[in-house]
Amino acid sequence: MIASAPEAGLDPVLDAQPVEPTLDAQAAEMGEITAESPPPVQTASLVPARGLPTLVPSNPQTVAYPRLDDPSALPQAPQPRVPAVMPADEVQCRSDLRELGVKYQDLPTIQDGAACGVDYPVRVSSIGSVKMQPAATVSCAMAASFAAWTKRELVPAARLRYFSGVKTIHQGSSYSCRKIAGTRTLSEHGKGNALDIMRIELNSGRDIDVKKPGLFAFRTRGFLNTIRADGCNYFNTVLGPGYNYDHRNHFHFDIKQRRNGYRACR
Repeated sequence: MIASAPEAGLDPVLDAQPVEPTLDAQAAEMGEITAESPPPVQTASLVPARGLPTLVPSNPQTVAYPRLDDPSALPQAPQPRVPAVMPADEVQCRSDLRELGVKYQDLPTIQDGAACGVDYPVRVSSIGSVKMQPAATVSCAMAASFAAWTKRELVPAARLRYFSGVKTIHQGSSYSCRKIAGTRTLSEHGKGNALDIMRIELNSGRDIDVKKPGLFAFRTRGFLNTIRADGCNYFNTVLGPGYNYDHRNHFHFDIKQRRNGYRACR
């Protein structure tokens, strides 16, 4: 048998190489490809640090805002006992003090517990030319009553009996939170409504002690009896030597209010 000659233009070497199969043919040989799921990723469990609580906001909408305490649960500052504006009667009282020539200073409200205190106290350092030694802390009403007694009774009585003016009034107690000796009753000193007068110093240099004078001290006895009796027109309580042992050496003046306007002058 005779082999046929190769066709012109064909390379017998290339024609002898095997032909690569097509993609479809390769797929048919490999069969169906199934996608495999990736192995699960191992993660460390999130466990809160020991000793730290897990914070869970009660309201997710307010998580970015600080939580405020209930204002009613916070300690409240004590409320002032007196209003910010001075009452009309206190304003008028200070006008009276100025007319009487009283040198005074307004003080902050005094509060000593539930019972003692003065809403609008003043410190009186002088009444006209008469000095108060030491300066007296009292209510304005007490200051006005005492100033009127000083100018209208004490000073004229001193000029009449000693031909001298009054230089200084020496007081032993003004405001003081205490009870009446031997009782459970609050003293008027605890309200700023009382003054204790120990002695009176005249411009002439004479000192007049309020304690009971000697038997032959007629002028001193007359002077003290006069100013003590006249005090009943300005104060609701006037006590002094002869009343009891506690008042043996001073005059006690106060403006305590009693029923039916009763005055205790003893």
